[in-house]
Amino acid sequence: MAHALKLESTLTDRYQTTVPNAVRHALKLGKRDKIRYLIQPDGGVMLARASSEVEDDPVLGQFLNFLASDMAAHPEHLKSIDAGLRKRIKSLVKNAKVDLDAPLAAEDE
Repeated sequence: MAHALKLESTLTDRYQTTVPNAVRHALKLGKRDKIRYLIQPDGGVMLARASSEVEDDPVLGQFLNFLASDMAAHPEHLKSIDAGLRKRIKSLVKNAKVDLDAPLAAEDE
């Protein structure tokens, strides 16, 4: 019969803690991974590795479906942008630096 392993960690003044090594190994956690907490009705808490799958946004999905069906039903409404608008857009974003591979800041996640 397998025995449960009891582990402890301490909260810092900022309510942070280190996840014990055995827990990190059991959940296969690495740096920057997320942990999901499931609070039970009796006050117990279960930890699990949060799924790394990107969850679909139902509102965005509905909007994109609407656009796709509207474009299919009314292709005559589709128009390309003219050279003047294209030039204006380029001038507005020419100094914007974007690194699509950079991690999000904690407040942006």
